[in-house]
Amino acid sequence: MLTATRQAKILESVRTGGEVRVDALADHFGVSPSTIRRDLNALSADGLLRRVRGGGSVEVDDTPFRDVAARDADEKTAIADRAAELVADGDVVLIDIGTTTALVAERLRGRRITVLTASLAVIDALRDDDVVEVIVLGGALRKNYYSMVGALTEQALAQIRATVCFLGTSGVRPDGSIADTTGMEVPVKRAMIASSDRVVVLADRAKFPGTGLLSVCGPSEISTVVTNTGADEATCSLLEREGVEVLTA
Repeated sequence: MLTATRQAKILESVRTGGEVRVDALADHFGVSPSTIRRDLNALSADGLLRRVRGGGSVEVDDTPFRDVAARDADEKTAIADRAAELVADGDVVLIDIGTTTALVAERLRGRRITVLTASLAVIDALRDDDVVEVIVLGGALRKNYYSMVGALTEQALAQIRATVCFLGTSGVRPDGSIADTTGMEVPVKRAMIASSDRVVVLADRAKFPGTGLLSVCGPSEISTVVTNTGADEATCSLLEREGVEVLTA
């Protein structure tokens, strides 16, 4: 079995079960424990799992969508207002899962655009709009967060090209990298970035540095960050030095 194939299967086991053990994986794949350790280290370096003694795991955020939406609601609304101004008629808009991105969708009602999404909250915001064309990406339903994830979602994203992508995040690290807390969402976010001409990250000031064990991308892969006045100045300055446009709301 190719290394890449084995690592993909390991990652799928982690996403499904939450944790894997070195010895069990070695027996399953018929390879040495040292080979499995190298696989886990490589996946950890890519931010796809967290290494623990004897194996690896993912960090799962099970906070219900409604509870997250209630946090910093005014700041998220201001970001959504500013972000919606970046959309032009005719754009193909890829919208990530998340509470702030759902607010952006509400502000795009009545626009002559196409919206692609794996977010049920975005679908709810636009499903009765007669002007916006909505394309739903498939996948496995993550019920607590109104999102679809997995291989089907990633495969669908590989077939499309978006003018602009609105990306949610759990945190913006001091080095300007974008982080997330949930391993199953990270591959989808990366696929969104790869399928978009312009990537706009929505991050209220509490997201500096926010949380997130897993790395989604570095500043070189994003075009714009929309945040609030009062977001960490050092991180915002670093982003600008890296060529990222920083807009405040």
